[in-house]
Amino acid sequence: MHILVHLILGAVYNMFIKCSVAYSAETPVVVATWNFVNATEAAWQEIGVDLRTAVDGIVVGCGVCEDEQCDGSVGYGGSPDENGESTLDAMIMDGSNMKVGSVANLRMIRNAIGVAHAVMKYTEHTLLVGSLATDFAVSMGFPKTNLSTAHSVRMYEDWRGSNCQPNFWQNVVPDPKTSCGPYSPELEVAPRSFRSEKIIPSGDSHLQRLKKRNAQSDYQHDTIGMLAIDSTGNIAGGTSTNGANHKIPGRVGDSPLAGSGAYVDKEVGGAAATGDGDIMMRFLPSFHAVELLRNGKTPSEAARDAILRISRYYPTFSGAVIVLNMTGHFGAACHGLLSFPYTVMSPEFNETQIFSIDCV
Repeated sequence: MHILVHLILGAVYNMFIKCSVAYSAETPVVVATWNFVNATEAAWQEIGVDLRTAVDGIVVGCGVCEDEQCDGSVGYGGSPDENGESTLDAMIMDGSNMKVGSVANLRMIRNAIGVAHAVMKYTEHTLLVGSLATDFAVSMGFPKTNLSTAHSVRMYEDWRGSNCQPNFWQNVVPDPKTSCGPYSPELEVAPRSFRSEKIIPSGDSHLQRLKKRNAQSDYQHDTIGMLAIDSTGNIAGGTSTNGANHKIPGRVGDSPLAGSGAYVDKEVGGAAATGDGDIMMRFLPSFHAVELLRNGKTPSEAARDAILRISRYYPTFSGAVIVLNMTGHFGAACHGLLSFPYTVMSPEFNETQIFSIDCV
């Protein structure tokens, strides 16, 4: 297969490659979103050196990102919600048996991917949420701790001092573009009344407000999504994130949802997504990409088609998908960013590689 390679000088561990076709790698192999090199290397140590399972690699690799607070968007101390609290989402999926373990809106537990694994290993459930997921984690031996840090507290205070801008509200009063809540619906019709109600103009459309929010804040959806094939040929996938910055309390994004955040099937391969979860979860891009593999698409083609389906409806969304098939071919696609880096490690590389693609 022809591969177009542009070698760019960089720091140790960093080789950036822009690609338009799928790459092949020997197995075992680890592929992960963004340039989270340490997480990829930790997963590789599990499956490529110690010859443990793909599931073990996902748990350890995503756990490293949680500990290192990758880009402030994974693990504790990041993305405080409107109450100033950091909460975590994570999932893991085993392609050998299609089992899934997930946690969402997890409070006061740092190792979200570990708790997701415990859900898969010790229960017949798939997803646990909120404070009761915390109770489950404590019962499984995970320590309870405050997820806030001085940095996350400062982020929250600065946001409040900026009239709670940006935020995720629409069609409410007071005007969420200029004021903090509490909010209520724009139009409330009094019961048993036929009098006319004054309708408060909604102002910008949701699309326009989304554009403004993206312009006002740095890109903030750097979920780690990871795929791994181990030495026995099994595939696993997982995600971990602290969600959207200044989210409405209780919000759950795409990361902990099987088929959205990640999806794997030993028959064909797997995919993982990162980006604007509130939009991406409506399209199940990871499941979509895996089914495209099943229908004969290459990993790059599957990733691109999954991304383009979303962009047709939401042309301003930002996100990316990585795809890995069972023969070790991998690829990615992105939208709404200038470029998207992702990391790969396999026996054919001497060190973790960082590939970079231009977005569609």
